[in-house]
Amino acid sequence: MNNLIGKNLTAGYGGVDIIKDINLEVNESEIVVIVGPNGAGKSTAMKALLGMLSLTSGSVEYSNEEISSMLPQNRINLGLAFVPQTNNVFTGMTVEENLEMGGFLREDDIIHTINDVYDLFPILKEKRNQSAGELSGGQRQQVAFGRALMTQPKILMLDEPTAGVSPIVMDELFSRIIEVRKTGVGILMVEQNAKQALGIADRGYVLVNGKNSREGTGEELLNNPEVRKSFLGG
Repeated sequence: MNNLIGKNLTAGYGGVDIIKDINLEVNESEIVVIVGPNGAGKSTAMKALLGMLSLTSGSVEYSNEEISSMLPQNRINLGLAFVPQTNNVFTGMTVEENLEMGGFLREDDIIHTINDVYDLFPILKEKRNQSAGELSGGQRQQVAFGRALMTQPKILMLDEPTAGVSPIVMDELFSRIIEVRKTGVGILMVEQNAKQALGIADRGYVLVNGKNSREGTGEELLNNPEVRKSFLGG
């Protein structure tokens, strides 16, 4: 089974640890959501898993292989992919050129994967020759999502995929995330829309002040009175 595990992760910026001794795990064919207040370390945790931050302590394992010292690009070659919240498309390139960039490292024919992305996001096929910089925020997120899928990842990490989009677009993106999960891809997602995200999650983690606060199934966390009061609006 393909899985990504962060054990006792401690990391941060400029010598200041933002996450402290946290544990996270995502397996193939499951959606795992990280929720918590602003500044809790959610995005920092994801960057630590990808190797974008050096660990103060702890370790990262992928499919039983220790990868803590591996460069981010080598982790991507293993089957990890990451979609950042911002600056996640090449605005001067067309939609299709963005997708082609996603498959840049592949040596096989990428056209079938491009067609799979167009099946998942029909609007992108319609706008395939349009500059990504001319798209709406929701459409840009679809381009970023699609470009990550071009690497044929086993584990896909999404940082605030629905930030700044309308409720209708959010529902559509969540539907597509479920579709990708059905293909066997594991998805780890940081999400401010906690109630909706936990509604589609197999499991979830709550981070508070850079530490694990709670974990459980999406349903368990949705129904937990303290989680509802603190993060879900009662």
